[in-house]
Amino acid sequence: MLTPLLLSVLLPLLFLCRNSFGQYSSDQCSWKGSGLTHEGHTRDVEQVYLRCSQGSLEWLYPTGAIIVNFRPNTDSPATARLSMCIKPSSESSGTNIYLDRAGKLRLLLQEQDQAQSKVHCFRILEGALFIEAVPHMDISRRTTAFQYELVHERPGAGAHSLNAPCRPCSDADMLLAVCTNDFVARGTIRQVKEEEERRSVTVEVSRLYRQKTQIFLSGGVRARSWTGQIKMPLQCGAKAGEGDFLFTGAVRFGEAWMGCAPRYKDFLRVYNEAERKGTNPCHVDTN
Repeated sequence: MLTPLLLSVLLPLLFLCRNSFGQYSSDQCSWKGSGLTHEGHTRDVEQVYLRCSQGSLEWLYPTGAIIVNFRPNTDSPATARLSMCIKPSSESSGTNIYLDRAGKLRLLLQEQDQAQSKVHCFRILEGALFIEAVPHMDISRRTTAFQYELVHERPGAGAHSLNAPCRPCSDADMLLAVCTNDFVARGTIRQVKEEEERRSVTVEVSRLYRQKTQIFLSGGVRARSWTGQIKMPLQCGAKAGEGDFLFTGAVRFGEAWMGCAPRYKDFLRVYNEAERKGTNPCHVDTN
């Protein structure tokens, strides 16, 4: 049985522990914190470490600043070709986001631009994110929130873009894409719609080789076709009803982005030739 003296010692400790655990929650991939813990210490800078290839951050009532260090397992020569991309929530506000390289700051995203929810990328070797609260006179709730993903740069792509410029894929690019991309599907283009800074291509798939997430949806139990949306840069041309293609690409923040998309007959020619030479990086059932 606890004595009154022991209770008087334990209760304050329990209260402190409860408060400290309520300040933020974190795992290796995501972090959630509150600027209310900085009250009276608005110049405090907290270090945050995220060690996964994708995750999220949410900072409520931002005050002071935090430094977000991305530390995925990337100790290899390929690290130089890796970029980190962030996509702010449409309700994100309250801070400016900078790229911090050895104490030198470069503005990446202003507070008023975060609600556009556009993706911004930077090379993983360029540094950490310095997220600084913007002072406001009122006390209304503000939250800075974004998702992040580690991206392998495609040939020809800049470090600050998810996508490579429009160009024909080489035979080697085509074969490697079939083996490594997030989705591979044979089908036709049904509709092309222009959106802000990109096109949305509706495709009907007759054969689904692979999809990392459920991008293409089945037409039903008895149906042998799938439909889905694939994004591509606005400057890339695409027209509906122009034949049979092999669609490949990457999934970024839940959206499919077009990679190599050769006509299926051209893919078959390249694949069969590589098969005869024994140079295919992987096997694809083309029957």
